[in-house]
Amino acid sequence: MQLYFTKIHGIGNDFIVIDDLSNELELDSEQVAWLCDRHFGIGADGVILVRPPIRSGSIAYMHYINADGTLAEMCGNGIRCMAKYLVDKGFVTSGAEEFVADTLAGPRPIWFETDGEGKMTRATVDMGMPAFEPTAIPTSLSATNEVIVKTNGQEVRQYAVLDSVIPTAMGELSFSCVNMGNPHAVTFLSPDFAADPMELDIKAIGPQLETHSVFPEKANIEFAAVLREPDGDRIIMRVWERGCGETLACGTGACATAVAAAITGRAGRKATVQLLGGELEIEWLENNHVMMTGPAMIVFEGTIKI
Repeated sequence: MQLYFTKIHGIGNDFIVIDDLSNELELDSEQVAWLCDRHFGIGADGVILVRPPIRSGSIAYMHYINADGTLAEMCGNGIRCMAKYLVDKGFVTSGAEEFVADTLAGPRPIWFETDGEGKMTRATVDMGMPAFEPTAIPTSLSATNEVIVKTNGQEVRQYAVLDSVIPTAMGELSFSCVNMGNPHAVTFLSPDFAADPMELDIKAIGPQLETHSVFPEKANIEFAAVLREPDGDRIIMRVWERGCGETLACGTGACATAVAAAITGRAGRKATVQLLGGELEIEWLENNHVMMTGPAMIVFEGTIKI
């Protein structure tokens, strides 16, 4: 079978995007792993099948599969890349400026900007509302704090896992857990461990934490440091993604980290998140929705036999 694909990245988080609007393509885990292999395949952090929408009002559904063949509920950089595909390929009129995309985690409104040729340059995605309850992550860690968030104008009380200590091979680390359509556990590094996330041996500790027994469905692990700067809060972050390993960027991880920083008092509700592949602008609105803004670029297109 010949597959026509488009390789797209969002600040280095790269995806193989395939038109499956006929809803006929099924890829097994071995095929996905081979396509994503950077030596023997195309190379990517995951595969996005663009399928017909599940819900009315959406343009298309993002069926996202991690590089190891596991299905993921949501991918922040991935949905910007699918938006780039839909706009640049004419499925969405470039002058429309906004549309709704479907995901397993629910519909996601998207606002986009274009260049002089009508190609999308960057997009803002409503990533939905964070969830904090241990059962929503899910995690067996006990809730440590009561938090109150506004949902549809109403105050809602949740019980959150914030700065909960997990013993690791590299010492005790404190994690705050946030679900952004998929599970995240964020640790803010202290000077006595590693003040700079860029100096961390993430390959030594990432796999252990991703598969830790306290995360029954595994988790994405973020290592972060907050810089309170005069022109706005900046968060330096690296991520070990569930099913992928370390990636250059993670949109849902940036959202989860920004929310965790805000709710623990380390940052305000708006921050620039600096990842290995670039920057994302994250804002946790008062209505509890998290907005993510960043670019997406087409790398190349082609066909491959599978």
